[in-house]
Amino acid sequence: MTEKARASRCGFVAVIGAPNAGKSTLVNALTGTKVSIVSRKVQTTRTRIRAIAVRSESQIIFVDTPGIFAPRRTLDEAMVTAAWAALDEADLALLMVDARAGITVEVSALLERLNAVKTPVVLVLNKIDLIARSRLLALAKDLNEKGTFAATFMVSALSGDGLDDLASYIFAAMPEGPWLYPEDQVADFPMRFLAAELTREQVFDQLHDELPYASTVETESWRELKDGSVRIDQVIYVEREGQRRIVLGEKGRTIKAIGKAAREAMAEAFGHKVHLFLFVKVRKGWASDPERLRMMGLEP
Repeated sequence: MTEKARASRCGFVAVIGAPNAGKSTLVNALTGTKVSIVSRKVQTTRTRIRAIAVRSESQIIFVDTPGIFAPRRTLDEAMVTAAWAALDEADLALLMVDARAGITVEVSALLERLNAVKTPVVLVLNKIDLIARSRLLALAKDLNEKGTFAATFMVSALSGDGLDDLASYIFAAMPEGPWLYPEDQVADFPMRFLAAELTREQVFDQLHDELPYASTVETESWRELKDGSVRIDQVIYVEREGQRRIVLGEKGRTIKAIGKAAREAMAEAFGHKVHLFLFVKVRKGWASDPERLRMMGLEP
């Protein structure tokens, strides 16, 4: 074994928290690339996303998890199970708390369950630019009295404030060991999956509150063309015909806007031209279909 191999560090960091705490924004910021979709809507992340960051001799696999909340349907239960399962493989966990929201019912439930977890947990107070410093310090004190944390950091994942100190701590905390991924790999999931996620992000952004959490996106085909571009065919599934009409929009305007924005995001992410073809279909009860959930990386 070479001296470099002996000195290398590698580990898993699970990022957990209540919905809309900023977990995906943090992971994207710490890895320096967009691997998790971000939306103003809560519960945007539905499965565990592995994103890879490298600094000096250390490699970290960040596991971005769905927000933990009280599940009401099969999809919800599978998402929460995936979030907690991430701790089983983690060397370190980050508990993300929206400082502006404070100690909510979801955060209280998280603190209670985390007290029984053996994995070291770091408290990360996010969105510190949206709260007065006196309130922030009081919140940090209150949280540390309710839970046991290896360290506490105050950051703004969106602006980058405090992220350098957090990153330095995480990299230093990783155990010694060989890297698990090539140096230039930034995520551990198929590009087809990322393409579907980028389109789903635009469905959320374009429709705002018009469409409930009753849609999903599947990449049906991915074909590389001779000129270096790629043709991607995707289906947006909804549960009712009325939802299908919402996604299409008047004279197809909404689906065209979704397609344009998703295509531009894919071209930036993949580094080449993308020809995107979207279709909208009704599939009743997809959120309770074990086969569909497994395709999303969830265990029903």
